[in-house]
Amino acid sequence: MKSYLLLGMVALLLAACAPQASSTSTPLYTGPMGFYPASVGLDWVYQPQGAAPTDPPYRVSVLGPSTFNGQAAIRYRFSGRGQERYYYRQVTAGGVQLLGFEELITNSVVRFNPPMLEYPAASAFVVGAKWGGVSRVDSQIVVGGKITPLASGSLEYSYHVVGKSNVSVGAGDFQVWRITLNLKPSKGDPQNYEIWFVPGVGEIRTQEGLLLVDRNFQ
Repeated sequence: MKSYLLLGMVALLLAACAPQASSTSTPLYTGPMGFYPASVGLDWVYQPQGAAPTDPPYRVSVLGPSTFNGQAAIRYRFSGRGQERYYYRQVTAGGVQLLGFEELITNSVVRFNPPMLEYPAASAFVVGAKWGGVSRVDSQIVVGGKITPLASGSLEYSYHVVGKSNVSVGAGDFQVWRITLNLKPSKGDPQNYEIWFVPGVGEIRTQEGLLLVDRNFQ
């Protein structure tokens, strides 16, 4: 679900991509699935558009319950091509909120206050829906218990469900909801992205332009 939102404030949210080549073959998950899939063990595999099938992929995995900044959260791992990041989200009837993430390669931690609303309540997810807000973004380097402030500022964000489209990607054919994301950091230039989402499946195209090539559930 993996985001370049800051590293101009840590690069406009540090790019959501992660480490080492991993196989696209994963055990099939057969448990229940929600509108926003978040069950422990779920796995999504992505490639940049135009990548060769043998190129190392990126992988998003749901690791399970955790805590972040004193709040209960679900921990996700984003890995591939020398990167590794852990995202902390709350998935409730009110939608999906991003509390922050940890970047293992740089030993950095990024926090959003209030959390970013990545997706609204399922009942509000319709063509034309809009949501967003403003969050304070604080990043720190954490090494051996020592905390060093890295960057801070505000991030204004807005999402808009602009329509539906039929698409074909490595993982199959889907009718996706097309979502635009606009980011306006207090430090850096505005950024515009497009996300493709399918209820019960997840992101078919991430905001970084990665396309779904495999998943371990139906």
